[in-house]
Amino acid sequence: MTEPNPFMLRALELAQVNARAGGGPFGAVIVRDGAVIGEGANHVTSGNDPTAHAEIVAIRDACYRLATFQLDGAVIYCTCEPCPMCLGAILWARIAGLVYAGDRADAAAAGFDDAAFYREVCLPARARTLSSSRALAEQGRALLASWLTEPARRPY
Repeated sequence: MTEPNPFMLRALELAQVNARAGGGPFGAVIVRDGAVIGEGANHVTSGNDPTAHAEIVAIRDACYRLATFQLDGAVIYCTCEPCPMCLGAILWARIAGLVYAGDRADAAAAGFDDAAFYREVCLPARARTLSSSRALAEQGRALLASWLTEPARRPY
């Protein structure tokens, strides 16, 4: 019989402790080279921050600890399949692997239904339910073009 993964067990522990304290039942642990480099629990309600999902909190923790914005070679262990926001953050952080316990259907059954968000991110901007429009497009393009020649630029 295979032993339970200690990193997933830690993520589950973080989630359980957080849920008992009134927070969301989500936890995440980031590991590189067999060592924990970041961890977090959901602080959406406790911190009044809709972006404070466990995965985001763990990424922030790991990046702070390592003084970097990229987590190449790391694996993130999450108690649930990441929502679109968290998946985007995982990809932007260049995390190499993802392991999760519950999936999006499990989350929906517990009242955390992200199905609408998954649908929205696949649509072109003009077809989304979120009203959006462009303004000062030329200035926006010029800003991005000038960044390419910025001496202090740190590509990511």
